[in-house]
Amino acid sequence: MASLAKKRALGTGEKPEEDHEESSDEGIEGVGDSGDDDSEDSDEEINEEITVDFEAHTISDSDSNGIKKLLKQLFLKANINLSQLTDLIIQQNHIGSVIRQADVPEDSDNDDDIDEVFGFISLLNLTERKGSECVEQIKELVLEHCEKCCPKNIAEQLDKILNDTTKPVGLLLSERFINVPPQIALPLHKQLQEEIAEAQRTNKPTGKCHFYIMISKTFKEAGKNNSTLTGGAPKKEKLMFTNAEEEFFHEHAVLKFNYSVQDESDSCLAGRWSFDDVPMKPFRTVMLIPAKSISPIMEKLREYLSI
Repeated sequence: MASLAKKRALGTGEKPEEDHEESSDEGIEGVGDSGDDDSEDSDEEINEEITVDFEAHTISDSDSNGIKKLLKQLFLKANINLSQLTDLIIQQNHIGSVIRQADVPEDSDNDDDIDEVFGFISLLNLTERKGSECVEQIKELVLEHCEKCCPKNIAEQLDKILNDTTKPVGLLLSERFINVPPQIALPLHKQLQEEIAEAQRTNKPTGKCHFYIMISKTFKEAGKNNSTLTGGAPKKEKLMFTNAEEEFFHEHAVLKFNYSVQDESDSCLAGRWSFDDVPMKPFRTVMLIPAKSISPIMEKLREYLSI
């Protein structure tokens, strides 16, 4: 497949702002009467929304840095060889897509804008890639947190599933900038399922999986009093998904648990909360989804995300 053979419009969204450092002139009073006007103009620029169109492309070598950056926002400080993981995703480019801006302005002074990756989707067969350092590290990460968060029998069950070579497990990765709208997930997942079916038909790598495992970026409200007003049982904290559509996968998961990443420095790519926002505690939610559940999940995606 040619590197840009898969090119389809996905929709529109607000382009993410770059993470610039604060100016060294901050706190210095302006000279003359133009200071207040400049400040007002600056505020207007910060609040300006830029609408952009997105397209899906086949994953190629030029996407390496963008994919690795997005993987970093998912795994944070976890001991995962992200360079190797990125290489594996690129090597099997018969499965997966990257999101790029459809039309980069001609007056753009940044050559990186042309190939900037706003998101990607892929599936990595953990069973086929058994023995690869990054794959073993991902399995170790998941099992370690499962042992801490779940009863012993659940951890043993997950360990057995991850090491059962007769029922392959695929790691489903779907990462994007927070400003990219969730509607973009529908065509991406639809395309991915078509590619998986084609891989199965042609006996290509990654095609057949019995389970999918996902690690989602999630949040809960911080500092909230979870007790009822009458002093009864604590209320269950609501789990919120950074990628909203992943809640449908959560509903069909046969095994799921959360672990906190509060002590890890979360990237601005995963969302930066303003002072007016409710403080949030970041988590990662691990979900094991049977492959047979993908069909009803896709129906949910079509119902809620169709434009």
